Amino acid sequence: MRPTADIYDESGESLQSCDTQFRVYGAHVSFEGIVTTVRCDDDNVILTNAVGESGGGRVLVVDGGGSLRTALLGDVIAGVAASNGWEGIVLHGAVRDVDALSRIPIGVRALGSNPRKSRKEGAGERDVDVSFGGVTFTPGCRVFCDADGILATYEPAGVAV
Repeated sequence: MRPTADIYDESGESLQSCDTQFRVYGAHVSFEGIVTTVRCDDDNVILTNAVGESGGGRVLVVDGGGSLRTALLGDVIAGVAASNGWEGIVLHGAVRDVDALSRIPIGVRALGSNPRKSRKEGAGERDVDVSFGGVTFTPGCRVFCDADGILATYEPAGVAV
């Protein structure tokens, strides 16, 4: 993947730049793909179901409401995602199993960590627009992540880079 700074220099305001400062988890620092979204609040059932599907080069963008109360993602779920071909997960919330996540061949961005498990009630939504960090992530748009940050196209099948 080309660096996000270069992608932005070429495409400029045709891209959204996320201003939330995420921590890097997972073995892959850089990743990109077509967005699939989940919105959930301290409940990871929908997230778990999503990564159980074939990723096919996609990136799962999860709006966990910025909650650090519980972890929505740990090593087991991240391992399933990696095995199913997901490129990465951008999580506006918390992870757990940080040391183990660093060895899983997937990109993971999250706000922080908490060892507490999430609820398992199945609350949330899938394939809806989610917004955080000044960016609206629309299912089908493209996202680019590296050490500099996160960029997203405005529309599905947006900027081809």
